[in-house]
Amino acid sequence: MNTDFTFTIKRVSFDEHYHPADSTRITTNFANLARGEKRQENLRNALRMVDNRFNALANWDNPKGDRYSVELDIISVEMDVAGSGESFPSIEILKTNIVDHVTNERIEGIVGNNFSSYVRDYDFSVVLLDHNKNQPQFSVPGDFGDLHGKLFQHFVNSEAYRAHFKKLPVICLSVSDNKVYHRTENQHPILGFEYLANETSLTEQYFKKMGLQVRYFMPPNSVAPLAFYFFGDLLNDYTNLELISTISTMETFQKIYRPEIYNANAVAGKCYKPNLNNADHSITQIVYDREERSRLAKAQGKFAEEHFIKPYQHILEQWSANHA
Repeated sequence: MNTDFTFTIKRVSFDEHYHPADSTRITTNFANLARGEKRQENLRNALRMVDNRFNALANWDNPKGDRYSVELDIISVEMDVAGSGESFPSIEILKTNIVDHVTNERIEGIVGNNFSSYVRDYDFSVVLLDHNKNQPQFSVPGDFGDLHGKLFQHFVNSEAYRAHFKKLPVICLSVSDNKVYHRTENQHPILGFEYLANETSLTEQYFKKMGLQVRYFMPPNSVAPLAFYFFGDLLNDYTNLELISTISTMETFQKIYRPEIYNANAVAGKCYKPNLNNADHSITQIVYDREERSRLAKAQGKFAEEHFIKPYQHILEQWSANHA
């Protein structure tokens, strides 16, 4: 029996005309922006913020601050399960491309950035909740995230991935409001000051099973560090422009989704604890429904259970056992 998976990669431009496809995870950050009466204005404003931030960071040979613009592609990864002929929407990530208006060159950016996955929704919204239903103290199942981690690494090592992308992905997330971060003396010209976390988190452990390690940096003129998840050597495997494309894109999204942290009026100090109840922050002019997003994560976790985990349980268990 064939117990392997094949991946199909589709890309859609994320621009002011973007409409989410029916198969798109609607909790995906960019899909949330692209709905409602302010849809086009939301998208235009977000993209302008990305370009402005990019030019502010890439300020050499850029006297007017308008040399570059960033183009974004939404990458949807569908998985054909064990030759069944049926595909399941598994992962959605973002790809940045940089346009240099001086040289008229189009430069590849970084793939990854934003990360969403139905199986991750299933793990966090179904498995974890069920496991802790009648437990006096919160705990995590021993095999939590194993299948998702193996599927992600299988995708990154696949021929489909290599055919589309030259470099390994970098995923950029918000810092956790459960942890304390300490600034170090390590400073990178683009990524800024490095921060160290006081403890590991469930998200870190989950991403570790995907093969990713994490480092925290606060770029110049940012107010809080970002979490960068990566393979290999984050500081040397990517060019300055590639790193700037990720920072400008993901910091913009975080200012919209987590303004209490990333649009705070005070800059993170040497010892920093993020606070989602921080009232001293500015709101962007971009409409976003955070409550709807958490509610939909549960619905999409159930969708993964019904259309992927349960129908293919035997195949998935067999495949996972063979991919130690």
